[in-house]
Amino acid sequence: MGTSGDRFRKILCRAIDGKRLSVEEALALYEAPLPLLGEAAKARTQKLHPSPFRTYHVDRNINYTNICVSGCRFCAFWRKPNSPDAFVIDWDTLRQKIEETIALGGDQILLQGGLHPDLPLEWYEDLLRQIKRTFPGINIHGFSPPEIHHLSKISGLSVRDVLQRLRAAGLGTLPGGGAEILVDRVRESVSPHKVSAAGWLEVMQTWHHLGGRSSATMMFGHVETRQERIEHLAKIRALQDETGGFIAFIPWTFQPGNTALANLPRVGTAEYLRTLAIARLFLDNFVNIQASWVTQGLAVAQVALHFGANDLGSVMIEENVVAATGVRFRTTEAEIRQAIRDAGFVPRRRNVYYQLIDAPEAIPPA
Repeated sequence: MGTSGDRFRKILCRAIDGKRLSVEEALALYEAPLPLLGEAAKARTQKLHPSPFRTYHVDRNINYTNICVSGCRFCAFWRKPNSPDAFVIDWDTLRQKIEETIALGGDQILLQGGLHPDLPLEWYEDLLRQIKRTFPGINIHGFSPPEIHHLSKISGLSVRDVLQRLRAAGLGTLPGGGAEILVDRVRESVSPHKVSAAGWLEVMQTWHHLGGRSSATMMFGHVETRQERIEHLAKIRALQDETGGFIAFIPWTFQPGNTALANLPRVGTAEYLRTLAIARLFLDNFVNIQASWVTQGLAVAQVALHFGANDLGSVMIEENVVAATGVRFRTTEAEIRQAIRDAGFVPRRRNVYYQLIDAPEAIPPA
């Protein structure tokens, strides 16, 4: 690893072998030379994913409402109930979006929205039932922990009861949105009206104990410190130890445009790749980590496949929340497949559980 990386050699070699790193060791890796971090993260990924395949998904983000009482400072998408461009999706629009998704080969919708003050739990149940009656083969990856916590508050029911009712109505898997940074100092600064770190973890823990699966996320590069990023990773690692319910980890960088935090500088590519690599080495109980082409673009996402990511996420037929900040990277399935090839791997389409669902291409000779 070279002289400049000698003091990190022991940490990185242990991490490559899947040995558990401490919070202090992970934080120290922020000072390691970036190429060495990438080399170690790639080696760890190769041990977990020795095949030449790297994966992606075809689904669509559908926001059922932009009305939200949370008012997070990092969000450019939310609107007040009386805003002229506030909306709650109607069935005809939703049906058309799902039909288009299926026509493009999609098998899932990511259904999320703002914390609407007036929509009762029964509205969500009816929506889920109608989707599953009309599109029985579609997976509904829906309602992040802040939404579940909000529904618990407005319904007067426990988180467990809310999750059980939504699951009975057709909810398939739970997205990891709304995590941001799971440290209350940060949350009180950027999202003071949203569920606490403990509350986010409680929703996920409850869902996992009910037999559900979910993703975990981290939005970084705003008011948090590097140490708080590692604290976030430690909390989801501990929950994964307990439940094993997380399918994948998805980190992405805060996009400040059009938000109340627009004065903050955008995190650069090097810091994104460094944090991604550290996550791969620290999260020893996570098999899958996604690259974020939505915030970084496809070129950086290709590099991310050599810095710990094994997946390029979704084609994302529709995406509105990041787009509201002015960042509008777009791609197609053909472009994602070519990007994986150009990065030196064989593209494979998967479902939410990372099961391969397409026929493999011919593997080029070494």
